[in-house]
Amino acid sequence: MTSPGPVRRWVLAARIRTLPAAAVPVALGATLAGGGVNVLRTFLSLMVALSLQIATNYANDYSDGIRGTDEQRVGPFRITASGLVPATTVRTMALGFFATAALAGLVLALLSSLWLIPIGVAAVLAGWFYTGGPRPYGYLGLGELFVLVFFGFVATVGTAYVQHDHIPKGAWWWGLAAGSMACALLEANNLRDIAGDRVAGKRTLAARLGRRAGGWLYVVWVATTALGAAYGGLPLVGAVAIVAYIPALQIALSHKEGRELLPLLQSSARAQLVVGATGTLLLALTR
Repeated sequence: MTSPGPVRRWVLAARIRTLPAAAVPVALGATLAGGGVNVLRTFLSLMVALSLQIATNYANDYSDGIRGTDEQRVGPFRITASGLVPATTVRTMALGFFATAALAGLVLALLSSLWLIPIGVAAVLAGWFYTGGPRPYGYLGLGELFVLVFFGFVATVGTAYVQHDHIPKGAWWWGLAAGSMACALLEANNLRDIAGDRVAGKRTLAARLGRRAGGWLYVVWVATTALGAAYGGLPLVGAVAIVAYIPALQIALSHKEGRELLPLLQSSARAQLVVGATGTLLLALTR
């Protein structure tokens, strides 16, 4: 296989298919606030979310790479494990995106509330210590909890709050929906990597539960996505979620393992975009 070029290798390492996990909660949060969208604050929120997601992806690539975890992976390209780029360069790129997120977050905090600063610091630390540090929580099966909190409640409710300096009705339910979709995306990765993660000592929730129970956990995340949308005031979006995730659910509940589960990530990302776009449009029309 031909090695990716200097630019493409960084694009691949950024894991573009995971970026809906950052963009969708911002879009939902901006529109559910009502009273018009504050363009500047929405742009800053999106910068924070996307920069954090890319930074976390690079940080994970770096930390897993130096631990040797990625030597057992069957998933997408890993820039550190490939040896094409020095590990220290990958770490520097991760820190650079964390710094970008911090700068955009600081401006956002100055425009709205200084309480966003400690929340932002916690988000950066969560991104780094997912697979970094002496006891990464991603290796302990706690990844879903932190994803639900930061890519669900913090991103969605936080974006909604900075629009008009208040938390609108239904924001927490939409945070649950967005966070559950992000968890489904994470599960798509972890189900694929169960065998390699077990060998490497990475005890993700999927690795602990096993392939079959992990597939049903994926179903739970889809169900809570629909539940969040319904209780957020738009049951139609919940119905769309169930339909949009059917291809992914079929894969998750199949007997496929390892490399055969590669399409699950693509199906999950596509469904997340469909649900996010539908929810954003209907919220914009009804608020």
